[in-house]
Amino acid sequence: MGWLDAQSEAGHASGYQVRLGENGRVQCRNGKGKVLSSVPASLKDDPRVVQLRQLAEWLSRHRAECLSTVDGWMVRSLPVPAALITEVWADAAWADALRDLVVTADDGGGPETGFLRDADPERGLGLVTLEGDTRRLKPEVVGIPHPVLLEDLEELREFGAELGVEQQVQQLFRQTYARPAEPTGKTSVDDYAGGRFEQLNHALGRCRTLGYPVRGGDAVYSAFEDGRVVEARYWLGSDYPEGETWTGELRWSLEDGTALPLADVGPVAWSEGMRMAAAVHAGRVVEEAVVAP
Repeated sequence: MGWLDAQSEAGHASGYQVRLGENGRVQCRNGKGKVLSSVPASLKDDPRVVQLRQLAEWLSRHRAECLSTVDGWMVRSLPVPAALITEVWADAAWADALRDLVVTADDGGGPETGFLRDADPERGLGLVTLEGDTRRLKPEVVGIPHPVLLEDLEELREFGAELGVEQQVQQLFRQTYARPAEPTGKTSVDDYAGGRFEQLNHALGRCRTLGYPVRGGDAVYSAFEDGRVVEARYWLGSDYPEGETWTGELRWSLEDGTALPLADVGPVAWSEGMRMAAAVHAGRVVEEAVVAP
């Protein structure tokens, strides 16, 4: 971004220039062209400084919204119109969120899976396949699969590392959990039960940090799979917030509260539920082993 002349509090030319830097912060340089470590206090109310800060905040929110939207497409494995991707690609925030994701597409020549490297309204989508070929496709829709649904996940991870892909939305290296063919238990999993937190507040704070809502004493993750919403619920406790608590079982249910047998839980709901429980459980109090003298 080019430099803009700033004004003093009296409305005169201050000799300073400002711009929005690549790091998203307002930069300032003096009349000699030296970039300062911070914007002088005398310029804090300068209209251009204020506008640049507002722009920086908007860009930050916009980037977060793009990442959240694309993450939602991936987690739900939703088919996305290719025309939408080619239209938003010109926006750097959208392109950063979409670039290097593993996608599936079919423009009539058979399904292709590869890394999304480009999108153009005229030329279509640019994909790099596992074979190392660069393909141009013009499909109607594009799939962004959840990694647990990718049969060649390990190969894609290795090839992605060779290509130097940098996914802004966590897909390839997202922690996944495969549901056992015959799960132990009928309606719940106790792999992450018994985790102790000194205060329930600590468990709730960890959920806030991780982005998981808490309802009725459970950390909750809602997965959309097979045309329905399935909730993974991990028990944290519902007593006094300042009191000690232990985590409980992980279970799945429909939106109306109907419990789902483990055998009926889909791969995405299972993986994301286990991922949630593992992440929350990792914040438990870990007792130090006492070494005998």
